[in-house]
Amino acid sequence: MAHAQSKKKSDGGSGGSSSGYNTGIGLRGGGYSSGLTIKHFLGNKNGVALEALLTTEYKARGARLTLLGEKHKTVADVKGLQFYYGAGFHAGSYQGRHYFSDTRYYKGRKGEVYFDNRTYMRDEETYIAFGADLILGLEYKIEDLPFVIGVDYKPFFDVFNGYTGFYNDAAVSLRFTF
Repeated sequence: MAHAQSKKKSDGGSGGSSSGYNTGIGLRGGGYSSGLTIKHFLGNKNGVALEALLTTEYKARGARLTLLGEKHKTVADVKGLQFYYGAGFHAGSYQGRHYFSDTRYYKGRKGEVYFDNRTYMRDEETYIAFGADLILGLEYKIEDLPFVIGVDYKPFFDVFNGYTGFYNDAAVSLRFTF
C-alpha cells in the first residue's frame, strides 16, 4: 500500500503522463501564427503527446490546422520543467497575398539607366496550403496551479498555389490543464 501511494505522488497524480497533467487547452501567441492549442498525453508514461494548433496568421486572412506528435523529457530533475521535440503536418486556407512587382533596370543608348518603380500588388484569390512542421520547446507546469506555460520554436515548410517556402515561427503558450 505504501509503495502504491509513493508511486502516485511521483508522477504528480497525472494518471498516466510524466508531465504532471493529461490534457491542456489554451492560447498560443507567435510570430507567424497565433490561436488555440490543445495538447493531450497518451495513456502511458513515456512522455508522448499529441498537440493540435488552430491558428490564424496576422499577414494573411485564413486559418491553419496543425497536428504534431511530441516527445517530452524532464530537464535536469527540475520538477515541472520539460523539454520536448516533435514533428507533424498542417493544412489551411489563405485569402489574398501581398507582394511587390520586380524592379527592372534598362540601359539606354547613351548610357542612361532607366528603371520601373516597385509596385505593391495584392490579389484576392483563395489559396489552399499544406506542409510539414517540426517543433522544439520548453514547458513548465506551475506547481499547485492548473496551468502550463511554454515557449517553442516551430519551423515549417509550406506549399501553396505552386509556391513553396520555409518559415520560422516561435511562440509562447499558456494552457489550462486537467
